[in-house]
Parts: sequence; structure tokens; C-alpha cells
Amino acid sequence: FSDIRIGIQLSHAGRKSSARSPRSGGRGPLTPDDGAWQTVAPSAVPLGANWHTPAALDAVGRAKVVDDFVQAARRADRIGADAIELHAAHGYLLSSFLSPIANVRTDEYGGSLQNRMRFPLEVFEAVRAVWPREKALGVRINGTDWVYGGITPEEAAVFAGELDARGCDFIDVSSGGNAPASIPLHTGYQVPFAAAVRQAVTIPVMAVGLIRTAEDAQRVLDDGHADLIGVGRGHLHNPHWTWEAAEDLGTSVPVPYQYARAATRAGRPVERYVK
Repeated sequence: FSDIRIGIQLSHAGRKSSARSPRSGGRGPLTPDDGAWQTVAPSAVPLGANWHTPAALDAVGRAKVVDDFVQAARRADRIGADAIELHAAHGYLLSSFLSPIANVRTDEYGGSLQNRMRFPLEVFEAVRAVWPREKALGVRINGTDWVYGGITPEEAAVFAGELDARGCDFIDVSSGGNAPASIPLHTGYQVPFAAAVRQAVTIPVMAVGLIRTAEDAQRVLDDGHADLIGVGRGHLHNPHWTWEAAEDLGTSVPVPYQYARAATRAGRPVERYVK
């Protein structure tokens, strides 16, 4: 048992779907023999060479996607999830609507930033309407596409402001994924995008991306660049990351009682969770 909160991320892969799984030992699209299916996107623009050409979503398709997100949110509430993060980054469906690289529509869902934001905001509003207000609802966004002609940090800040105005509880700022790009990877390389978004909203902003140590994370917070830190790969590499980070910073994080005996560092037990 534990009173740790559990969240779930909801996403539609868009033109990145119908892809080989990591377990299959490869990357790229499925072949018809592998069970490939028709992908969808804002426009009939493939992700890259050899990728499937997606079908541009029409009104019926958009309505189905909105309903799929709504039904997923209801299921998340039913199973007891405490938070939802909608994935609107990394070139997945909602992200591709926002990016001029993937969205070349000429109707009310393409062109200007106001139009490109329209569908992601429709999805957010529909989920917000069914997700309990006392539970957190956030959105992961791209701060940049890292390529000329893609979404910019300034546009990302505007989108974040629109989410804030509609009842979003937090913004998670990542980057890339809409097109091949040369990304200058280094510690905290995405933090400036979170900092820019933070200036445009009144809600907590999460910084992510190669934040490896407790000191790295604390520095981002102390410098006022973000309110929250997300650590993904670090936790996969070391499931005790949070407990060890707390120790490094001179504090502690309670451990559920049933796991306490395994939660040690250099032979020292970590504080137990007490119910």
C-alpha cells in the first residue's frame, strides 16, 4: 500500500503509428504483411521516406478522435488514476496539428497558429469536461521542432497560455519529433523552453530532458526556470533515483513499508513509509 499518486499519459500516435515495436527489434513502419494499418494526421504528409502516407482527418475522423480521448479519460478515472497528461508533443497527432511541418491544411484547422491550435484545444476541452476537477489534467507540449519552419518557442508559449485559460493544471515542456533534426543534447537542453513557457502561464511548468542528478534538478527550480522536474530515463535506469536524490539534497522520501528492506544505499536503510 502507498498513498503515492498515479497518473496516466493519453496519446494518439497519428502519422507515427502503424510502426514496428521496439520488441520486434526494429524501427520504422509496419509492412502490410506485418499488419500495417491506415494512419491519420492533419494532412496527408508522411513522417519521412518509406513511412505510410496518412489520411487527413475529416470532421468525422476528428470527432472520433475527440471521443476516443474522452472515453480514455473516463476509463482512467474509473481505475483510480489521480492525474492525466495529454501528449501534444514529439510529433504525435496533437503535436502534428500544431506543427506547420505536418499540418499544411488550408481550412480552419491549418495555417495560422490560432487554427493549428484549434483541434488540440478541442481535445483538451472535451477531456476537461469529463475529468474530475479535483484531479490534475496537464499537457505535454513541444517548445520547438528544432527545424526551420516548425513550431517556435514563442508559439509554444501562446499555446500554453490558451491551455491555462481553459483549466489546464500543468504544462510539461519537451521538444522535437515532428521531423528529423540535429538536436544539441546536453544537460538541461530543454530547460530554456520551459522557462519561456513559465513566463506565459499562471500554472506549474515541468522541465524535462537530460536532467540527470538531484543537483541538476534543484538548480532548475532554484533558478526559477520551472516548478516541476520530470525524470523518465533516469528512473528506468535507477528505480531508486528519487530516494537517492532526496538523500543527496539532505532530505528523505518515505518508502512503502513492503519495499523498505530493498531501499538501501551503501548499506544504509532509507526512511520507511508509516501508515
